Amino acid sequence: MKKTLFFFSLIFCFTLSAQGFEKIKLFESEIPSGYKLTNTMQCISIQACTFYKNPEMYSAIIGKLKSKDVQNFENKKDGGSIMYFEFEKNFEMESFLQSLLWGGKKATKEHPEQILIKDKIVIIYCFPLESNLAEISKKKVETELK
Repeated sequence: MKKTLFFFSLIFCFTLSAQGFEKIKLFESEIPSGYKLTNTMQCISIQACTFYKNPEMYSAIIGKLKSKDVQNFENKKDGGSIMYFEFEKNFEMESFLQSLLWGGKKATKEHPEQILIKDKIVIIYCFPLESNLAEISKKKVETELK
C-alpha cells in the first residue's frame, strides 16, 4: 500500500511540475505567423542542446533539476527552441550558464542564446539574435511570473 501511495504521489508531483510551464509557454495563437511548432530541437549551438539533454551532468554546480520542457519552432527564415527548466532551489549560477553557453559574459552571433532567470525558473532562448519570438515569450514570462 505504501509503495502504491508513493508511486501515485510521485506521478502527481511530476504532473504538477510539467503543468507548471503551461502558463508561460507560448500558445499557438501567440506565435507570429509563419512559425510552426515542431518536435525537432532547433539549437544554434551544441552547448544549449547538450545542457537540455543532460542537465544532471552539471547538477553538482547548478543544483538539482525538478523538471524541464521545450518548445521548438521553425519558419522559412529561422527557427529556434525555448527551453524551460525548474530547479528545486532558486537558480544562482547564471555566470556558470553564461560561460557554458557563450564562453563569456554575453551572447554572440555564433552563440546567440539568451537566458531568463526568475527564482527557480531558467529559460534559454535558442534563436538568432534578430528573432522576435524570444521577446514575445519574455514579455509573457514576465507577466505570468510576477
